[in-house]
Amino acid sequence: MTDDLRWRRGTEFPGHDYRIFRTHAVDASHPQTGATHRFSLLSSGDWVNVIALTPDDRVVLLRQWRAGTDTVGIEIPGGLVDPGEAPLAAAARELEEETGYRAPTWRPLGRVAPNPAIQTNWLHTFLALDATPTGNLHPDAGEVLAVETATLAEVAAMLRDGRIEHALVTVAFAHLHLACDGGLRRPPA
Repeated sequence: MTDDLRWRRGTEFPGHDYRIFRTHAVDASHPQTGATHRFSLLSSGDWVNVIALTPDDRVVLLRQWRAGTDTVGIEIPGGLVDPGEAPLAAAARELEEETGYRAPTWRPLGRVAPNPAIQTNWLHTFLALDATPTGNLHPDAGEVLAVETATLAEVAAMLRDGRIEHALVTVAFAHLHLACDGGLRRPPA
């Protein structure tokens, strides 16, 4: 059945490079009729996000402005995986750069395609356990970040009432919810 749905990719057409993503198009043939259709794509490196829990199970959160919505949102640390970097290494780097926290124990929570209709990358979500502040905060030049913590119950309330509205942050907590068999809590060892 899957082969009946898979289009055959053909010619790729270059677009523009915008530093964090590249536009391009690809022609692909319909699997049943053979007709060709041009698809517009956004290519980017993979992304990571991190749910960091302190030893007393507080979640490390960020408040930061987002140009797309012109709002200050509540998020978790995350960012681009650098070329040649493993997603886990990127997650640890982003946690420390954006929050000044480090964690000794890491678990992968899941991977999703942010928008498979037009994007070529993946988002990897990690759980960082027993995160503690180091003071080594190094945000990127385009970031102004406010670091705070909240209990898991407070985060659940923020998700319910819409204070956390970033889709990729919401999916990270959905991964944690599933890892904990239906709750937002520290998963069993």
